[in-house]
Amino acid sequence: MAHASVSRRDVLKHSTLLTAGLFVGAASRPVLSQSPNDKLNIACIGVGGQGRSNVNGLSSQNLIAFADVDDERAAGTYKKHPKVKTYRDWRKMLDAHGSKLDAIAISTPDHTHFHPALAAMQLGLHVYLEKPLAHNVWETRVLTDLARKKELATQLGAQRHAYPNMRRVVEIVRSGAIGAVREVYSWCGGGRGMPEIPQDRPPVPSTLDYDLWIGPADYRPYHPSFCPYGWRFWWDYGTAEAGNWGCHILDIPFWALDLKYPQRVDATGPAVDPERTPKSMQVRYEFPARGQQPPLTLHWSHGKPADLDERKIPTSGANTVFIGDKGILTCGFDQYKLLPEADFADFEPPQPSIPPSPGFHNEWIAACRGEGPATCHFDYSGPLAETVLLGNVAYRAGGFDWDARTLTAKGNAQTAPFLKESYRSGWEVTL
Repeated sequence: MAHASVSRRDVLKHSTLLTAGLFVGAASRPVLSQSPNDKLNIACIGVGGQGRSNVNGLSSQNLIAFADVDDERAAGTYKKHPKVKTYRDWRKMLDAHGSKLDAIAISTPDHTHFHPALAAMQLGLHVYLEKPLAHNVWETRVLTDLARKKELATQLGAQRHAYPNMRRVVEIVRSGAIGAVREVYSWCGGGRGMPEIPQDRPPVPSTLDYDLWIGPADYRPYHPSFCPYGWRFWWDYGTAEAGNWGCHILDIPFWALDLKYPQRVDATGPAVDPERTPKSMQVRYEFPARGQQPPLTLHWSHGKPADLDERKIPTSGANTVFIGDKGILTCGFDQYKLLPEADFADFEPPQPSIPPSPGFHNEWIAACRGEGPATCHFDYSGPLAETVLLGNVAYRAGGFDWDARTLTAKGNAQTAPFLKESYRSGWEVTL
């Protein structure tokens, strides 16, 4: 592979040879012309944990192959689908089945989202990808732009986007019931982060291909405290609680207020640890005016924002507060409340205008058939994921003015290694 424009057959032939790099440029795949009764040929990468849920959501289709580095975690899915061919290495799976596939679902740890997604999209495969889409901002933008260029059906795993209450909140905010919104608070609870640094060196289980689990990231000796799950709280592999919950919770203001890219990002929190994610963090995003909507300050917190208690805004059951010039709306995924309650005692919500979801996975299946985009397609969810990841960058490297067009943090060169990371030997990517 010596140039950036390669054929579908070449991608298949060399998908196992990552020492030569991955390249973008394979010919676009035409939209599938299928009847609603036809089934897609789908492969899944990562089928334990969250991957198990995605396999279940896609089980109405032809499941062709599974790839998972952990035989033990994947065992339940393998047992439930005994006729599906299984692999440890997704590259070998693509070599064997890529020409027969229509789509692929990827449910791996954050640091291993990008490489299989890029390879699949090079093959012209439609992609369902778990949040936060990728491990850094550059990866996220590459996948977002490639999906648009190749006209692929995509869906980010922000499954709560399908909840009916989410639609009602969006409709109320857009109706102007609380007036122009200039400030939003969103948060997740809990105090996870800063795990203990392992001192022992247990053997790698025979059921796990640990080197493949590490993939493109820096190598760290195996320990069960971060593999299979605690990886989320190590910067080399995860994206903290922001990456875990941010794409779910910030989906609410992004959808309601037509947000895309922030122009300023600042963050505060405990002293930065170079290896481990924090137990708390606060991010302030500044967004420009959008059409008739004024500029917006969006506060994201790992831990409930103290400002809300100081302003005596009740937040029981909520994770987001919209502050408008005519009122306040507090909400979670399943409920909302308008404040002051006396002012909205006779409030009648607008008639539903956003149609119900046929099911989050079904949205993507329909999109793969050419029936219009899924609700969390990458042109929507890519900027959302980038914003989440930019908060982590600001926490680790300091605040910055953000130039979304050039992916540049103006005046802060310290951000560079966090916006685009280097890869371990054998996993290099050339675009």
